[in-house]
Amino acid sequence: MVENFSEWFHEILDKGNIIDSRYPIKGMSVWLPYGFQIRKYTLELLKDLFDKEHEEVLFPLLVPEEELAKEGIHVKGFEEEVYWVTQGGNKELNEKLALRPTSETAIYPMFSLWIRSHIDLPMKYYQIVNTFRYETKHTRPLIRVREISTFKEAHTVHASQAECNQQVEDAVELYKEFFDYLGIPYFISKRPEWDKFPGADYTMAFDTLMPDGKTLQIGTVHNLGQTFAKTFDITFENEKGAHEYAYQSCYGLSDRVIATIIGVHGDEKGLVLPPTVSPNHLTIIPILFKDSKDKVLEKCMQIKEDLESEGIRVYIDDRDMRPGKKFFDWEVKGTPLRLEIGPKDLENNKTSITRRDTLEKTELELNDELTEAIKAMLMTIDIDMSSKAFEKLENSIAYTENIDEIDGLIKEGKVVAFNWDGKNPTGEAIEEETGYDILGIHKELDDASDKLCIYSGEKAKYLALIAKTY
Repeated sequence: MVENFSEWFHEILDKGNIIDSRYPIKGMSVWLPYGFQIRKYTLELLKDLFDKEHEEVLFPLLVPEEELAKEGIHVKGFEEEVYWVTQGGNKELNEKLALRPTSETAIYPMFSLWIRSHIDLPMKYYQIVNTFRYETKHTRPLIRVREISTFKEAHTVHASQAECNQQVEDAVELYKEFFDYLGIPYFISKRPEWDKFPGADYTMAFDTLMPDGKTLQIGTVHNLGQTFAKTFDITFENEKGAHEYAYQSCYGLSDRVIATIIGVHGDEKGLVLPPTVSPNHLTIIPILFKDSKDKVLEKCMQIKEDLESEGIRVYIDDRDMRPGKKFFDWEVKGTPLRLEIGPKDLENNKTSITRRDTLEKTELELNDELTEAIKAMLMTIDIDMSSKAFEKLENSIAYTENIDEIDGLIKEGKVVAFNWDGKNPTGEAIEEETGYDILGIHKELDDASDKLCIYSGEKAKYLALIAKTY
């Protein structure tokens, strides 16, 4: 799978009924029913977390060129990726309209109208929308696309720098909770100056390691300071009656979350889905014969009703095909638990259940304790899948003080930690010499540390990470 991850990934998207990439525009795909359900449950989890302190909104897709161009640094970061609408019907438009690459320049003009006083703050909004970026590199479904069909972006406004800084920390914790629920392991780093979000004071990023040894950025949190407030005149009257520019943050994630669920947890047989987002927690495979078909299906329905009353999602696969074919299908689709039941099971009052993550088969009694046993198994699967994924990520980190070792370690599938003086020219030189990307600052070194920068030989300020990236 590691050697052929790209091939495996495309095959699973097809066989798992996730998306169809044959849509006649490069970099745009169709969500298929099973994939859309995974997306739905992932977004439900995300919304449950965000709705505690944020309000959901929905802004228009089109952004006037005038607004997009106001923040020069920001638009420069996206100028090669913007799709433009220049005509409405047969009439040429007076002003070009951009399909949002991200929504700062669509949302912030409205913030300037809505915010008047300190009592209006803090303001915390989020939306889940599609965004468009003319990706010129090699596109990859869910990973590098031209239409990001699942783009969650949050935008917050604050009265002070301290509150904004705290919001950035809160957003990082929020994403940690989200990824933890999904069993997705991550590195958190502060992006280097040359790789931060255009217009931000600084960017915090979440990266994970895919089976092919490349890291994938799966979430970002940006401290915007007052940059956009000054551009879009977002001011408020403070308690003393004076007017101040507000402080802002924004943070987002995308379809890559689904790609990561697939890549991080999958195996040679197909998907391995965390119960949290699996369309079916348990799939029942009835073993059917003419003389016992009705009794078996009746028992299957009873089990389904009992489990669904406890919030467990159940599907009965009663298609007219051999059980072995059904077993194969649900291994590919990653259903966490597969329960088989036939006439002999009814006679013995027992059933067999298989865990997708370990392929371990267990025999359970068909009694009142079945529901609790299945609930316990689902909880165990969640814990075990997460532990396995995080342990694998931890074991992928390799530390070196020799720049010549970086290439070999990364080719072994490692993410390399190294000491860095924190200077931009040094960082850019390290990237140039190694051919790999610095993810960012993993942690600050103690002032008393005697560690030296891997490139300049000067006193190191940070432990940084470098990897092969998507």
